[in-house]
Amino acid sequence: MRKVITPTDVILPMDAHKLPPEEKILLTHELLNQVYKKLKLENRREPMHELISTMLSHRTTHADEVKAYYTMLERFGDWEGVMHADFDALADAIKTTRYPGQKVPQIQQTLRMIKEERGEISIDFLQDMPVEEAIDWLTKLPGVGLKTATLVLLFNFHKPVMPVDTHVFRVSQRVGILGAKVTANKAHEILLQMLPPDPVVLYNYHIHLLWHGQRICTFYSPKCEKCVLNGICNYYEDVREKGIDKAV
Repeated sequence: MRKVITPTDVILPMDAHKLPPEEKILLTHELLNQVYKKLKLENRREPMHELISTMLSHRTTHADEVKAYYTMLERFGDWEGVMHADFDALADAIKTTRYPGQKVPQIQQTLRMIKEERGEISIDFLQDMPVEEAIDWLTKLPGVGLKTATLVLLFNFHKPVMPVDTHVFRVSQRVGILGAKVTANKAHEILLQMLPPDPVVLYNYHIHLLWHGQRICTFYSPKCEKCVLNGICNYYEDVREKGIDKAV
């Protein structure tokens, strides 16, 4: 037995990294709840804002995404104005994002499709739509993949789905919850199956792994020695602790 220092002073067996994924994911959730505290699932912004901002956020920092979003609405007034905006003018408004030339047609076509099908530029109707049907509907929009669709459905409509971004994917894979060959899209389904179908639990797992991936389990030079998950982590056991990599 070795003692792993965690917020709850948990005692783990020497081979805790060999625990099955179903046990690791619940331990991960419990430990990160202690570190980052349990969060309430409250809408941070209205659904169309969430959808378009998430489209803008691809390969873009949060600060640049926010700047692009508010510059866009300041210049064009509302979604109708954005939908009918000149290509170059809209690209200039969102130039703080990566690939604005790709995002302009995706955003404008998304707005047109919503307006044509629903008669207004609103996705509030998703609240009453079954989960799988809502995912299918959203992922038919240009530039909207499974990550964006599940994020909107969880954050705004409190549906039991599991958004998987690069941080959630990396931390889950390093710990050993996801296999090395699992794709990001498949990870949505696998993680969802192992967690309770409670939107609050799913939200906390997503946000906590996002924060942990940004602060501790970074892509380069992860801070394994400061990580509360190192007692159950495959990466720490198989790579870092043995000095195979040179990260510090």
